[in-house]
Amino acid sequence: MRRFATIKDIAKALGISVATVSRALRDAYDVSPQTRKLVLEKAEEMHYKPNFNATGLVKSSTHKIGVIIPAITNYYFSTVITGIQEVAQSKGYNIILYITNDSPELEKKIVYDLSLSSLDGLLACVSSPSDACKHFQELIDDGLPVVFFDRVPEEINISKVMQDDYNGAYQAVKHLIEKGYEKIAHITGPKGVFLTENRLRGYQDALQDHNLALDNKWVVYSGFSQKDGESDVAQLFTENLKTPDAIFAVNDRKAIGAMVALKRKNIRIGAEVGVIGFTNDPICEIISPTLSTVAEPAYEIGRKSCELLLTHIKKSTFIGEEVVLSGELIVRESTSRV
Repeated sequence: MRRFATIKDIAKALGISVATVSRALRDAYDVSPQTRKLVLEKAEEMHYKPNFNATGLVKSSTHKIGVIIPAITNYYFSTVITGIQEVAQSKGYNIILYITNDSPELEKKIVYDLSLSSLDGLLACVSSPSDACKHFQELIDDGLPVVFFDRVPEEINISKVMQDDYNGAYQAVKHLIEKGYEKIAHITGPKGVFLTENRLRGYQDALQDHNLALDNKWVVYSGFSQKDGESDVAQLFTENLKTPDAIFAVNDRKAIGAMVALKRKNIRIGAEVGVIGFTNDPICEIISPTLSTVAEPAYEIGRKSCELLLTHIKKSTFIGEEVVLSGELIVRESTSRV
C-alpha cells in the first residue's frame, strides 16, 4: 500500500488531468503559473512525495538519477554503471545506486521507498518477473521518468535498452552445433524474466533449425550466480539417464559455475562437454580452459539508457524508444573438441 497520495489523487481533487498535474510538478513550459501554484499547494496538502522532496518541488530538478540494479560485484553491471555515470556527470547529474541482490521483494521495497527520495528519473534493471512489475508502473503513473535496461518488463510501455538476447543465444547454440555438439543443455535464469525467455527462445529455435531434438529435462531454471551454475550442472548429470555434450549458460557466471562442476566430475571441458556463456566477463580469458561467450555491449547499454532518461526528464512528451544492441560471438577453448 502506497503511503502518499498519487498524482491521480491530486488531479481528481483539482478536477484536472493527470498529465497536467505531472507537467505542473515539473514546471513544464505549457502549464500556467496559476495552475502550477494550485497543484503544488494541493500536493503539499495531500502529503504527495513520490519523486521529490519539498526543495525538489520548488526547484523542479534535483539533478539526481536513481539506478536500480541486481548486483554491483560483477563485470557486466559495473561496466553498465560506468556508461551511465559518464553521461550523467557530463550533464551535471549525480547517480544514486540501489541494489536488489536479485530479490523481487527487496526491489519492490526499494521502489516504494523511492517516494521519500529526491530523484529526477530512474534507470532500472528488474529482478521481478516481467508480469509482476506493477510497482514500476505506479512510479511511471506518478510522473517519474523511468528507463529500463538489460532485464526489462515486457508489458510496460516505456523506453528500454537491451542487448539482442534472442540472436545472441541463437548464435551461441549455432556455434556449438557447428562444432559437432548435438546434445545441448541450457542452464538459464528465473522463469518469467524477459531476458531469460528471449535467450531460451534463441536456444530452442537454433536446435529446431538444425534438426536437433529439444529435451525439456535439459533446460534448467534457477538464479544467475556461479553457485546456481554449479547446482544446475549437478542436476543435469544426476537426474538424467542421458547426459548433454554441451551447455549454453544464460551468463558467464553460470557458465563458470558449470565448468567448476564439470571439473569436479573429471569431465574434460570442450573435448567431452562444450560450454559457452553470455557477457564476456574478463575472467573468461583467465580461467582454464578459456570460456567461449557472447559479448554484451554493457558500456553502450549504460550510456544509451542514461541518454534516453535525460531526454525523458527534459521533455515530458518524449515517446519511449526500444533500443536493441547487438552482441558478438567470441570463440575460445571451452568449445573446442580437440
